[in-house]
Amino acid sequence: MGTISSPIFIATRGSALALAQANIVLAQCRAAWPEQSFEIKIIKTTGDNLQSASLSGGELPKGLFTKEIEEALLRNEADLAVHSLKDLPTELPAGLRLGAVTERADVRDVLVYRDLDYLISHVDHTKLTQQTRRGYRPAMTLRALPGGATVATSSTRRGAQALEQRPDLKVVPVRGNVGTRLKKIAEQSELDVTILAAAGLERLHVRITPAGQLEGEGVPPGLGATLLSVGEMLPCVGQAAIGIEIRESDSRLEAICAKLNHAETFACVTAERAFLSAMGGGCQLAVAAYAQLLGQELVMRGVSFLAGYPRRGEVRGAADSPRQLGAKLAASLAS
Repeated sequence: MGTISSPIFIATRGSALALAQANIVLAQCRAAWPEQSFEIKIIKTTGDNLQSASLSGGELPKGLFTKEIEEALLRNEADLAVHSLKDLPTELPAGLRLGAVTERADVRDVLVYRDLDYLISHVDHTKLTQQTRRGYRPAMTLRALPGGATVATSSTRRGAQALEQRPDLKVVPVRGNVGTRLKKIAEQSELDVTILAAAGLERLHVRITPAGQLEGEGVPPGLGATLLSVGEMLPCVGQAAIGIEIRESDSRLEAICAKLNHAETFACVTAERAFLSAMGGGCQLAVAAYAQLLGQELVMRGVSFLAGYPRRGEVRGAADSPRQLGAKLAASLAS
């Protein structure tokens, strides 16, 4: 791509996490094209204006975090749109396409809880995680939570998998960005735990200490955290990947995406998004899927709660046919 005098605008939402992800892409662009000007453009979306509404029950439309950003692309008011890929619908507006995805970060979810001392005094200690260093307190798990504990999450995927393991848990919706959700767990006594993406916490420079405490700028004191294995909590489609959406047939944007794209991650999320599309296409569906590249083969696990109970499956296939693999997994869970 040759140097262009006018800046290339990177569109994003204005939340702390969205800006952190946009800045990751901005840094990669500037490193690859130091002579070119790149600028971030913040756009408020429908989802940002509906923070008090529930994400479940079909109350909110598809693309609630992407619609206004996509309109800016189509009006040539922005050039690259940076999304949490899990928020990007599988069907994009005419004239737009997924141009690239960044290398995937940690796909796992994190169990975040308040008042560890209280919880530990009310749990089955045999179900706490084992610690390897002397003096550290045991870490909480979903299976060890006190009976009837309240899990604050608006993710139907997370809620369904939590209830599969512990039908006695109470799942309630919660909205807001990462900081808001952490504050609610710390301050609202009726909420015991929430579940957040490890990648989002990492991008916000929030970490889990060896002693199982959550630390970072703006993190309320006294919160504990445990990483959940993929076996405990299968991630949502596209989790931990940043998606870059562009206009079709724009050679300068295609050249940028060719540099930014991580081919292995792109193949994996293509399979996952094909699965989601075949299951109905909504990021609010109670389904999950995770694909990994092992040698030249894609291995993909999935779960669906759409029938009212969990149906799980695993498929394997050629890495160069990710869409067919995703459709195959969907068919196996729907049959």
